[in-house]
Amino acid sequence: MSNEILERAEEHMKKTIAALGENFAAVRTGRANAMVLDRIRVDYYGVSTPVNQMAGIKTPDARMLVIEPWDKSTLKTIEKAILESDLGVTPSNDGMCIRLPFPALTEERRRELVKQCKNYAEESRVAIRNARRDANTALEKAVKQDNLPEDEQRRGEAEIQKLTDKYIAEVDDLFKKKEAEVMEI
Repeated sequence: MSNEILERAEEHMKKTIAALGENFAAVRTGRANAMVLDRIRVDYYGVSTPVNQMAGIKTPDARMLVIEPWDKSTLKTIEKAILESDLGVTPSNDGMCIRLPFPALTEERRRELVKQCKNYAEESRVAIRNARRDANTALEKAVKQDNLPEDEQRRGEAEIQKLTDKYIAEVDDLFKKKEAEVMEI
């Protein structure tokens, strides 16, 4: 019984780590990264479509992204979607492709991005602790309903705590790596 509860908790914690990875990938560092466009959607014939599904995206150098739409009539709408997004980058449209120059980040902007990453990491820690709480509650219910020994409950809680510590350490490691990446000049 406790194995099932433990597996559910671990699955929830793994999903939390995956979500944190996606959030960190969307945070812009000093380098051009095509993943920053993943969240930008364009109205394409009445359907909200991600930019990366409508165009080829290239990185000719570390500070430039080039977006080449397969349908050239979408250039203006892609450009508009980028301007309306929170990327903080001004696109330049030459009629064939859109260029996104990524300027070097200022110290102040780097600190803001680190603060944003810290918030993502804290949200993940909270989600992991919530999974721990839910697993402990489920374990408690199982002990009461199935008349399992209390030793079983203590053993299960200890395993859940080990799992929680492991995933919180993983969140901390991911945050440290992202912080170093953002602060790198």
